[in-house]
Formats: sequence, structure tokens, C-alpha cells
Amino acid sequence: MPIQILPDVLINQIAAGEVVERPAAVVKELTENSIDAGATRIEVELEQGGQRLIRIRDNGSGIAPEELELAFFRHATGKIHSLEDLESVASLGFRGEALPSILSVSRMSITSRQPGAEHGWMMGGAGEIASGTQAQPSAHPPGTTVEVRDLFFNTPARRKFLKSTATELRHADQWLRRLALARMDVAICLRHEGRVLFDLQPATDEPSRKSRIAAVCGAEFVANRVEVDQSRLGMRLSGWFARPSFSRASTDLQYFFVNGRSVRDRLVAFALRRALADAMHSTRHPAFVLYLELGAQAVDVNVHPQKTEVRFRESGQVHDFLFGAVQRCLRDLRPSEDQHQVAFDRPVSEASTPSRSWGPSAPRTDWQVREGSIQQTAWAMMQGRESLPVSPQDMASDSSQAPAETGHTLGRAIAQLHGVFILAQNARGMVVVDAHAAHERVLYERMKLELNAGKLPSQTLLSPEVVNFSEDAADALEARREEFAALGLDIDRAGPSSILVRGVPPILAREDVSALLTGLTREDGRSAPHAHLGEVLDAQSRVLADVACRAAIKANRRLTLPEMDALLRDMERTELADQCNHGRPTWVQLEMAALDRLFLRGR
Repeated sequence: MPIQILPDVLINQIAAGEVVERPAAVVKELTENSIDAGATRIEVELEQGGQRLIRIRDNGSGIAPEELELAFFRHATGKIHSLEDLESVASLGFRGEALPSILSVSRMSITSRQPGAEHGWMMGGAGEIASGTQAQPSAHPPGTTVEVRDLFFNTPARRKFLKSTATELRHADQWLRRLALARMDVAICLRHEGRVLFDLQPATDEPSRKSRIAAVCGAEFVANRVEVDQSRLGMRLSGWFARPSFSRASTDLQYFFVNGRSVRDRLVAFALRRALADAMHSTRHPAFVLYLELGAQAVDVNVHPQKTEVRFRESGQVHDFLFGAVQRCLRDLRPSEDQHQVAFDRPVSEASTPSRSWGPSAPRTDWQVREGSIQQTAWAMMQGRESLPVSPQDMASDSSQAPAETGHTLGRAIAQLHGVFILAQNARGMVVVDAHAAHERVLYERMKLELNAGKLPSQTLLSPEVVNFSEDAADALEARREEFAALGLDIDRAGPSSILVRGVPPILAREDVSALLTGLTREDGRSAPHAHLGEVLDAQSRVLADVACRAAIKANRRLTLPEMDALLRDMERTELADQCNHGRPTWVQLEMAALDRLFLRGR
């Protein structure tokens, strides 16, 4: 077959395969054009999930009648004009491919009127603009309406790959909700088969933004959100992420925007997940709505036809900034009375009462609190303070006080349940604390502080170990010798392609030295200090977490009231004390109102 130039219609249909994947992709491209046109309200109407009809109306700047035909030509755009413009794209669209691609696989029309014009103009076609077609006058308010009917009518093979109406509608709905978070100043309305699914008004102040976030992400996300607003090195990160206790089984509540553009980026996801790793279970996913602002030239948006992926010119710098910004916000968190509340929506009935019965024949002593013992001494040593003798008189005094108003978030301890839970009383009701999980977090954070302060020395190996690498990799390791020394890793050059390990941090004494060093450099000689140093720190954190878990108080260990109070006060001073190192909650709050409902008090 001889080489020949493809017809324009076929070229557009090929391009449509990259741009127009499903109705949601059409909605995305057209609404982005509306945003670029300065629209403050966008109305989207769908039929059959967008397969039969997609109608998008905005109140933007409109299209001049003499430019209406040009809008259907490939690579025709008014958003960029040079390579310099491409390197600093500020608009959502810029390729000039969306409209001709959509036209090539649908029956499409555009009606537009510029502000101040007497009337609007309309032009359209089916698969292509027929030769000699002219724009026709049309009654229309200022703005633009794009109507797309019978998507993929001329490419039945692609139409067969579309999913059910509900699925296609869900994809369109998800995109519009992303857009609603990206541009809170724009009103967005979605109708399907004549029924209004949502109509979001512009959010210009804090209450309205909170309302919009609740409409998109749910009220529970709003209740558990943590605000972040930090700037560094010409970058700014703002928005909200959910407390680790509000984790998800999937990534359905992850919204990230770069210069107002909704993107999905592995670097971003990795940085945020790593920032929350200390307080979130490994099988769970964080929830966030975050906005990253940086120079347009620092990010390349021209790496994917759908513009959902970006490439950062300084990816390591962006990773460290995101990680550090979220970490700093997390470190400011302390147990709050507004968190970890348990509510009882209905009273307990016989049907809902546990079948297990505690009768007189099996008396329980789990609520009893014993006086000081050798275990108290061990506790005090673990806390790094002297053990205080506790007399039975002290115990009785503490137990009898039990004030409701304690001035402490977690209140005062009143008892221990089954040797596992600490029961405390605060101004709002009862607090239940998982003693092991709470102590685990306290110990873990304390050891991390010691590590960061350089108090973890290097432990000299009885027999120095030689690890072989390529010569380039050995060079990379030797160049970072001082950097590793700060982590307690004492290395030296043993030969052209070998490294001598003289000492390791005590917490890594039992780790495989060879595997540890392998994670510090690439065999191809290209060092990656940000990623690999982070991996070393993560490895240390994992070991610290394991040490803390093993050292924390165990189930069935009896604690005195002073011991329990000491743990509660440590929790209130400790970062991320709401979760243990594995992401489990450490305490819950039971409100007096909930307890009253449980026992039908006041009825």
C-alpha cells in the first residue's frame, strides 16, 4: 500500500480516540473551554448518560461569528501562539483538538453570542462541517451552548465499548465534582433526563466553601478535615486533608489540583501517603482536597492528550515540599474533644444486646485497679522518670475525686477494663483508651525525637562487613558518607567496587547490611538522594515502630490510676496521638447525651 496523506475526517477520528474516550471526556473538554472563556455559571444536561445528548451552556465571553468555523479546525486555538506560550500554559485547554475530535464522532452544534452583540450565531455538522456551511443567526443569551448528540454514531465499534447509562453518568458526575472543587467561584449545575442532580452555587467565603466541600466529599470529611496553607521555594500548598482516622478503603476522595488543573500524579500520591504513613494503616488510603500553586514553567502539562497528568521539572523538590507541608500540619495535631466521638442512634434492645452473659456465677474483677507494684516501676522506667510510690490511701483518694471538670481533653482515669482499656471521665462524658495502642504511639514519637536529635549513636559491628557494588555505585555511596554518618551508618571505601560497613544505628543492628546499602544507590550509578534517603528513614521508622510495639504495655497488665493518668497526659502532649503506629484509633469519646439516649434518660 503506497504512502498517502490521510483524510482530515479520519485524522480527527484518530485524534478523538485519545481525547474522546467516553461522554465524560466530552464533558471535561467542553467545561474546561467554558472555564477558559471566563464563565461564572456552567449548566450540563445529559441524556442516557451522555450517549444520546450532551448539552453544555455557559455565560462566558462567547465566540466571534467570524471565528466560529475556525473553532472546528484541528490545532486552531486562541490560547497559545508560540513555543514560549506552551512552556507556560495558564489555560486548561490549549491544543485546539477537542472540538474537531468531538465533531468527528458526533452530531455537534455550537451556538454563541458575545456580550454586547445583538444576537448569537450557530454552526454545526455531523462528523464534519459540510463544505459551504455558514454560521446562522440564532437567538441566544450571552455565552455559548455546545450540543453533542449521538456520540460515536459513525463509529459503532467504539460505541459498543461504552458502559451502562448509570456508569457513564457516574463518570461525568465525578468529573464535574472535581471541577466544582477546582473552581469554587463557578456555579455548576448537572441535569440528567430533565432531573437536577446537583446545582452548586458559587462559593466565595468560608461557609459556602465548607458547604461545597460537604456536597462533594461528604459532611464526615468536613468534620475530620485538617487545613493546610504553607509556602516554600516559590510553591504554595493549600486545602484540606482528612485526619488519619478518616481513611478510605479506596482512593475515591483524593482531589489534587496543580495551578487549578485537576491531575492524578504518582509522585503526589506517594508523597502524601508517605507523610501519613505513621498514622494510617497500610491497607487504607488518605482523603484530601489539595491545591498546589507553582510557576507555570516549573510544570509540564503537555505530557498526556487528556491533560490529566503533569511532569514537574524539579520532582524531588515538589515531593519534599508536599511531604513536609503535610507532616508539619500532622505534627500540630493533638487529641481533640471534637474527634473520635461515638454516638448511639438507637437504644440497646434485647435483640442488640450481646449474647454473652456475665452472671453472678462468674464475677469479674476487670474494673479493679491495683496499687503500685514492680510493673509501675517498669512503666516509670519506660517513661524516663522515677517511679512514684502509690499507697492504697492515694488510690482511694484518686478514685473518690473523679471530677467531671478536669481541664484535660482526655479527662482523669477512673478504672481499667479487662486489662486492655482505660476508662476516663472528662467534661463531655466518658473516654475509652486502648492502653497498648496509646503507649505505643507515645514511645514511638519519643524515640523518633531522639533519632532526629542525633542521640542514636552508631553501633560498631564486631566484624566489619564488606559489600560489593559497581564502581559508580560505590562512588555515589562514598560521596554521601557524611550524610549517612548522621543516621548512624559508618561506612568507608574498601576497594574500587566495595564498601566497608563499620557501624550501623542500634535500631538497625539486626537488619541485613547488604540490603540496607543497596537501597542507598542505584546500580547504574545514578544517585537519587531524595527518594533513597527517604527510604532509609522509612526503614528506620519501621524498626522504631516495631520496637515501640514490643515495648508498649501489654493486655492484662494492671495499671494504677496514676499510671493511667500519666499515659493520658503523655497522649495530650504527643504528636499524632489519635492513632497508633499501625493506624488504629487510640481513644474514643462517648458523649453524655449519647449515654443518656442509650439508657432512655429524659424520656
